[in-house]
Amino acid sequence: MGPIGIFDSGFGGLSIFREIQHLLPQYDYIFLGDNGRAPYGDRSFQEVFDFTNQAVRRLFEMGCPLVILACNTASAKALRNIQQNELPKMDDPTRRVLGVIRPTVERVANLTYSGHIGLVATRATVSSRSYDMELAKQHVDGVPVVLTSRACPKWVPLIESGELDSADLYREVYSDLSALLDADPEIDTIILGCTHYPLITSLIQRVLQELDHPEIILMPQGKPVSYSLKDYLQRHPEMEARLSKRARVEYFTTGDVAQFEQLATLFLGHKQHIRAGNIEW
Repeated sequence: MGPIGIFDSGFGGLSIFREIQHLLPQYDYIFLGDNGRAPYGDRSFQEVFDFTNQAVRRLFEMGCPLVILACNTASAKALRNIQQNELPKMDDPTRRVLGVIRPTVERVANLTYSGHIGLVATRATVSSRSYDMELAKQHVDGVPVVLTSRACPKWVPLIESGELDSADLYREVYSDLSALLDADPEIDTIILGCTHYPLITSLIQRVLQELDHPEIILMPQGKPVSYSLKDYLQRHPEMEARLSKRARVEYFTTGDVAQFEQLATLFLGHKQHIRAGNIEW
């Protein structure tokens, strides 16, 4: 028996882990942030796959029978290859890796009224067209869903620098949302396709109000992913039985431990001190 592994390229996956732990507090978890090689957003498919595959294997070595890729870029560029090609070659092919895109898509398709959905995300997630492929399977009143995407490369660095209310971040959010809504004024739901973005939900809502679109629904990913995981474990009791349940959490980073411990509280939404370990590749 072992913990659930949670992997992210940086800090953002902590916002998803927060919701998972809130819904399923009984399980043990290991969170691994590849902060030393972040961000993944502008890296090639091969780099993202190699880094993600390495992290998944490390979490397996640490005893995790199940790993969640709490990262849109990793889910978009590496998940399918790992599931289809890497897992069958491993010494224990019964281990599993899940992502964040499909749970988000399944939820957002039930929220939209117009069938017009917006996506804000990193360049890597947008260019992968993973959301396009998943949403192509969804229909609203028999009509295929329309997705309009906008890459927002400057949001993450500003968020991680702590500038959640800065003029620079406001300008970037205003510019990107304006362009998104100019491309499709019928959008009624926007997917926050990066795990950093829930930290600036209030800023995004303020900008939408200024753009005369206060009715637009924002879709962060924490809750859809957490409920999808709960459903998965109910449908797969053989995996659920392999998970240890002592309500323990361990944090690891490939970057600076002190910086990780400082910023982790920002994403976890509480003030308790986080102790993290360091991992070197």
